[in-house]
Amino acid sequence: MKTVTHWIGGKPYGDGSRAFGAWGPVTDPASGEVTTRVAMAGTDEVDTAVAAAKEAYATWRTSSLAQRTAILFRYRELLNARRDDLAALITAEQGKVHADALGEVARGLEIVELACGLGTALKGDMSTEVSSSVDVTSVRQPLGVIVGISPFNFPAMISMWMFPMAIACGNTFVHKPSSKAPSASMLLAQLAAEAGVPDGVLNIEHGDEVAANALLDHPDVAAVSFVGSTPVARHVYGRASASGKRVQALGGAKNHMLVLPDADLDAAADAAVTAAYGSAGQRCMAVSVVVAVGSAGDALVPRIAERAAKVRIGPGDDPASEMGPLVTRAHRDEVADYVAGAAAQGADVVLDGRDFTVEGFENGHWMGISLLDKVSTDSDAYRNEIFGPVLCVLRAETYEEAMDIINGSPFGNASSVFTRDGGAARRFQLEVETGMVGVNVPMPVPVGYHSFGGWKDSAFGDHRMYGGEAVHFYTRGKVITSRWPDPAETATGPDLGFPTSR
Repeated sequence: MKTVTHWIGGKPYGDGSRAFGAWGPVTDPASGEVTTRVAMAGTDEVDTAVAAAKEAYATWRTSSLAQRTAILFRYRELLNARRDDLAALITAEQGKVHADALGEVARGLEIVELACGLGTALKGDMSTEVSSSVDVTSVRQPLGVIVGISPFNFPAMISMWMFPMAIACGNTFVHKPSSKAPSASMLLAQLAAEAGVPDGVLNIEHGDEVAANALLDHPDVAAVSFVGSTPVARHVYGRASASGKRVQALGGAKNHMLVLPDADLDAAADAAVTAAYGSAGQRCMAVSVVVAVGSAGDALVPRIAERAAKVRIGPGDDPASEMGPLVTRAHRDEVADYVAGAAAQGADVVLDGRDFTVEGFENGHWMGISLLDKVSTDSDAYRNEIFGPVLCVLRAETYEEAMDIINGSPFGNASSVFTRDGGAARRFQLEVETGMVGVNVPMPVPVGYHSFGGWKDSAFGDHRMYGGEAVHFYTRGKVITSRWPDPAETATGPDLGFPTSR
């Protein structure tokens, strides 16, 4: 059986120290078999990782920007050369199909490339002669040791959303990936070392809530980046903030796709199937709700059902597969319960994926595509984040009714509108209460040089991921006021008045 240990101080570290639960199982979602054991950190390992990062920070923070970016350029090339290997690790532990895993790696590489060119983003400002012989300079400096906690659904991409920007800014990093899919993070760390990232600058700590809480409480940790469910994001934000840390915590989602009667319904159906069922719905940017206005619903639902029924489901390493299994058996059963509950609460079950299986892989975590029509806003399937291949369709008579539904959701991650009417699209993008908006785009994931994050219960903290906001999150500003008088000037004596710029 494969073993995954921690990565501390530039090399694999330890076998786990806790007397109970020192190892966790990693399951192949397609077969249901335990293929790997992963070390689960206790407080001792957390202290060791943070100490390594703190020690490395003393020299890394003063390294030149040219040195840091040169290392990141080499890192980008190594990642690009090993993208197939990274994708294979993602497929083996998370379950998504290889093409989808390659897409994940590509989107992560966007942020590495952004970090390579961070010089202009880290530039300060200077004003000369604000007063006689007085100059004012604004600079941004690193924070120290940063912690990143990432989820199972994007084992490589979300890691790359965090640590490349953090270390490019001069910080050091302790990353706790999901123990359900730990191997991709280890390859990321190995390649970083190969690229020249100094020992201790990037550390990987595997574990559960014991390790996570120890990192949130650790006095030598300056800031925390988190992506996961809303309840855990709220916990991370509250606990880390209480100990004085800067926190960005992205939570769950219930992304709505508004379809107006004038929309191209074939394009809308294609988009709904793509966005709802890709990666088996295990995406925070997945469309999990379609709100169809007026006559659009009766025409749209059959189109979605026709396309969804043709999606090929199978093991992620099978080139014919378009959708893979769910990450664990427990998660699969929870998703199935939502479909059963929706039927009991009055929804029309157009497609029911609960009994789906794959020949030869009967013990895999399979859930077929499910489509629920005429779902009510008070049903469990609508109110909760399902995180599986289940699409809910709600009906609204008017645009205003549809907007009340969308803006009434406690989640505010992303939304999209499908229409041919530019005025309606403009109105939607200004009125909708979500942090990311798509117009005839079902999953509006921002490109790397913009920033990613939602509103309301989908995000806690003032800063988003990557882009310009990442620079502000991973650094702090300092304003320096200096006076260098001309040597010919003579002292004029003390002045107890409040200083002015005149």
